[in-house]
Amino acid sequence: MSTITVELPDSLAKHIHRLAGGEGMSPSQFLASAAAEKVAVWETQDILKQRGALVNPQAIRRILDKIPDVEPEHEWDRIPQK
Repeated sequence: MSTITVELPDSLAKHIHRLAGGEGMSPSQFLASAAAEKVAVWETQDILKQRGALVNPQAIRRILDKIPDVEPEHEWDRIPQK
C-alpha cells in the first residue's frame, strides 16, 4: 500500500466522512474506491478513443443504411419529441 496526502476543502472532507460512514467504510476506503472508479472511467475513455480511431465511417454507414426507416411498433420505443 502507498500513502498519498491530499488537501481537501473542509466542506468536501465533511461530505466524505458522512458518506463513508453511511456506507460503513473509513474515509480512506471511500477515497480509494472513488479513485479506482475514476481511473476505470479514464482507462475506458482511452480504450474507446483507440477503438474509435479504427472505425471505418463508410462501413458504419453501409450497416446503418440497411436499417429500415420505420416508426417503432411500441410507444415506449419512440424517442420523445422536444
